[in-house]
Amino acid sequence: MLAEYYPLLKAVHVAAVVVSVLLLVARSLLGLTPSAVPLPRALRIAPHVVDTALLASAVALTLILHQYPFVDGWLTAKVLALCLYIVIGSVAVKRGRTPRIRLPALLLALLVVGYIAATALHHDPRPWGW
Repeated sequence: MLAEYYPLLKAVHVAAVVVSVLLLVARSLLGLTPSAVPLPRALRIAPHVVDTALLASAVALTLILHQYPFVDGWLTAKVLALCLYIVIGSVAVKRGRTPRIRLPALLLALLVVGYIAATALHHDPRPWGW
């Protein structure tokens, strides 16, 4: 029954990933500016809405595919990399005290997102064959 929604759920998931990463970049770049302007309200709320859609679609996809984190290696790798991405992303957006900390954190977060995407595409925790 849920399987008939697979194409829609996958599209929502991929779109949410793209929007989530774009929001991270936007929020990080605003944090690199020398002025101490607070983030606009939309940029403070939108990530929570998008990440909720991302998580909900991810859970639904795992149920459809019958593949689960901590059972299937590639999903375990994605979940662990996601945890790393969240920590590094928080440094890039607000926890890093200076631009010299925030910019490398942003670049590292984008590298982790690349790993997550490659892992998802190849269904392999070693997407580049390392």
